[in-house]
Amino acid sequence: MISAWMFVSAIACGNTFVLKPSEKDPSAALFLAELMQEAGLPAGVLNIINGNGATVDRLITHPKVAAVSAVGSTAAAEHIYQTAIAHGKRAHTFGGAKNHCVITPDADIDEAVDAILGAAYGAAGERCMAVSVVVAITDTVGDALVQRLKEKIPQLQIAAGTESRADFGPLVTKEHLAKSLTPIFI
Repeated sequence: MISAWMFVSAIACGNTFVLKPSEKDPSAALFLAELMQEAGLPAGVLNIINGNGATVDRLITHPKVAAVSAVGSTAAAEHIYQTAIAHGKRAHTFGGAKNHCVITPDADIDEAVDAILGAAYGAAGERCMAVSVVVAITDTVGDALVQRLKEKIPQLQIAAGTESRADFGPLVTKEHLAKSLTPIFI
């Protein structure tokens, strides 16, 4: 999601763009690149490179790379930032986002629940704008949210992300599964 925001601005300003997506799930970046080619973007303007941390380090330290932007875990963002500035690059990193959703007493509870479900379960919970904290301003609002969430969560359809019926796609690693099975206390 953020990658599309970044490369469009960079290209509009006359730059080429190298995108290194997560090695665990690069398909969205590859799909975006295909769409850009179909739209007429010249070859070599948007470049997708797959790889791991070593690939990231080679990109960051390459003499023709002037600026680096990254979204990821706190540890990854810190590493990328420190490596980039040590090599005289401009750096813009986002790590470990904790996005909050505040529900006030005048909120439409059904709309709030739909927004929470989309933010929590969309993209298998892996989008950088996923909501990890919901704050209900009153106990009444909190109780209503919990009740509606308990009703709606079991109705979510788990399917491949390419299927239109999918509310929640598959997790990409055993680590993601283990984290998802960690108890959640309300």
